[in-house]
Amino acid sequence: MGKPTGFLEIERHDRGYDPVDQRLKTWKEFVQPLPQPELQQQASRCMNCGIPFCHQGCPVNNQIPDFNELVYRDQWRDALDNLQSTNNFPEFTGRICPAPCEASCTLNIPDTPVTIKSIECQIVDRGWEEGWITPQPSPRGSGKRVAVVGSGPAGLACAQQLARAGHATTVFEKADRPGGLLRYGIPDFKMEKHLIDRRIRQMESEGVIFRCGFEVGVDVSVERLLDDYDVLVMANGAENPRDLEAAGRDVAGVHFAMEFLTQQNKRNAGDDEAIAAPTGTINAHGKHVVVIGGGDTGSDCIGTSNRQGAAAVVQLEIMPQPPVHENKSLTWPDWPLKLRTSSSHQEGVERDFAVSTKRVISKDGRVTALECVRLEWVTGEDGRQRMQEIAGSEFQLKADLVFLAMGFVGPRKDGLVENSGVDLDPRGNVKANTNDYRTSDPKIFACGDARRGQSLVVWAIREGRQCARAVDELLMGASRLPR
Repeated sequence: MGKPTGFLEIERHDRGYDPVDQRLKTWKEFVQPLPQPELQQQASRCMNCGIPFCHQGCPVNNQIPDFNELVYRDQWRDALDNLQSTNNFPEFTGRICPAPCEASCTLNIPDTPVTIKSIECQIVDRGWEEGWITPQPSPRGSGKRVAVVGSGPAGLACAQQLARAGHATTVFEKADRPGGLLRYGIPDFKMEKHLIDRRIRQMESEGVIFRCGFEVGVDVSVERLLDDYDVLVMANGAENPRDLEAAGRDVAGVHFAMEFLTQQNKRNAGDDEAIAAPTGTINAHGKHVVVIGGGDTGSDCIGTSNRQGAAAVVQLEIMPQPPVHENKSLTWPDWPLKLRTSSSHQEGVERDFAVSTKRVISKDGRVTALECVRLEWVTGEDGRQRMQEIAGSEFQLKADLVFLAMGFVGPRKDGLVENSGVDLDPRGNVKANTNDYRTSDPKIFACGDARRGQSLVVWAIREGRQCARAVDELLMGASRLPR
């Protein structure tokens, strides 16, 4: 335990943001890191609990009390080694993970959890600044070849672990750059893309080969790929978006969120408009924007719309507004349902809850408004709660652009999934368990969102690492990779 009385003497203080009027003028990250002495003070607040509940909240099994103490004692290099022993990409999780570890922190009972996410992020950022993070190539090869399909966090973590075990690993990515949703689904103001490029260079130095613009199941069959590789890992994500079931949905101006976010990320990467928006530019400048969906993707659409100069932004959520404060006696240490206000919400948006969209109103083939209705929970004849429209609550909402950010229903079936012929679970995900991650085809494995459905970056990294160990065990009979 770093400082036995730290949690009593020091108040919680987390990273701050640049002012809204400043950050809306740029696509750069706007989080202000804490000065090193202050961060060490925050690390000293960790109580090193006998049962560290933060561990149950962290899917990648970070040894949180350990690196907190090392930071407090100014042993940054050791803290980095500890952090990277469980997490391949702490600079990603330190920026975009919702920090379930902090929700599980014992100090979250009085709403003052240790600033675990900030500490994690600044450990790895300092590691890069000091030159402590270098390639870790395997001293010798195994003679085995593995193909990883998909370069999101699951695919990257799996590929890096396999390369470090000595296997010749190739990552196939259908997009023009590696990174998956990290690259094209996360706005630059939340995570700048040079962070991905830096890790890709490290992985290439470790022997990983990246083949971008190459779609397995389309450009080459799975059967053909398995002629050249001993194992294929499906880490293709859950890209199939949930659609809006409303009359008139197919008019111009109604877009899936990823169409919008990808375009802007491509512009920020320097692509010209013909490449960034081959099917037509989506721009919120001067427009009334409606975002349907209350999660992180919806929040990203809000931040992007405001940076493009939207006239107004409204976010609709089908569920009722959750409480501002959760009942800790009922929820802790689990992830609580409560009202969450992101940095993008703070930049300007009107939020409305318990609303369903019934019809898209258009003129000359382009959206002009949404016809909506309010909902309430009622008890059905079977005793179950269900949502029901409130009679007479219909209203219209002006809309020049509508972004659908209602989540994802699983992996795309066309291409890789259909071509592989592997079994699917009842939810439409690739069927594989978390013991060996093997699909119905003994040479094909699956991990990340493709296997578990839409989830968090920390779950993707965890599954990528565990899948790599399972592949290594299959190829070599045993594995020294951590699980």
